Amino acid sequence: MSLPEEDYLYLGDTEGFPYGNKSPDWLRPRIAHLVEFLLGRGAKLLVVACNSATAAGADVARDVAAEHGVEVLTVVGPEAEIAAAISDSHRIGVLATPTTVESGAYRIALEETAGHPELDVVEISAPRLAPIIQNGFPFDEEVIETVRSYCAPLREAGIDTLILGCTHYPLVAPMLQRMLGRDVRLVTAGHALAAAAQRTLKAGGIATGNRGEGTYRFLCTGDIASFRELGTRFLQMPLGEVERVEIEGPPAATL
Repeated sequence: MSLPEEDYLYLGDTEGFPYGNKSPDWLRPRIAHLVEFLLGRGAKLLVVACNSATAAGADVARDVAAEHGVEVLTVVGPEAEIAAAISDSHRIGVLATPTTVESGAYRIALEETAGHPELDVVEISAPRLAPIIQNGFPFDEEVIETVRSYCAPLREAGIDTLILGCTHYPLVAPMLQRMLGRDVRLVTAGHALAAAAQRTLKAGGIATGNRGEGTYRFLCTGDIASFRELGTRFLQMPLGEVERVEIEGPPAATL
């Protein structure tokens, strides 16, 4: 944890999962309600840690938060900056959900960041990957073949850098690395996003004065047990008590 002294409130919209297969018309009002909820719990800085939510509704999140004087950070920009900086061939892959790929968010961010007219962005939609990871380990041969099928066009395109465009994907990074080859660099938003949060907190004068370890609170909109299991795998730490909350918005089953 890059900012261990801060207090964290994490809300996982597990009732609405998976976001990557839902339309912007479903996501945007849902995102607005989630932001309002977190602001109501006293959030001083918001991080949208979902790529699909960022692609479909970053502007909605920022508009709602701006009414409360709160800034919003998202994952797309930091990943694009890193990928553009480290790619030698300017041939960059994006592995993401259908919602994220269809939005063109990464392509736009890379073209704005890279400044290379020869930039080649290869975007692959992986509709099954996040649900596979959500369902947990171990992976069988069918799962491995599914992941391999997503990697095949990236290998054929000769990318040297791959953006993992979903927060679930780092959990299968070793598998992706093995299939793509050791020379392909994998990019996630973690460190860059943490650095952006640190800069924003300091610039806004809202960084904590606490020198000890901050608190962690976890909320979810769906089943607590499955959220706790997945969250433990992601964070490599026990979550402790998890609170289930109700969020207004469109029904979770609506696509």
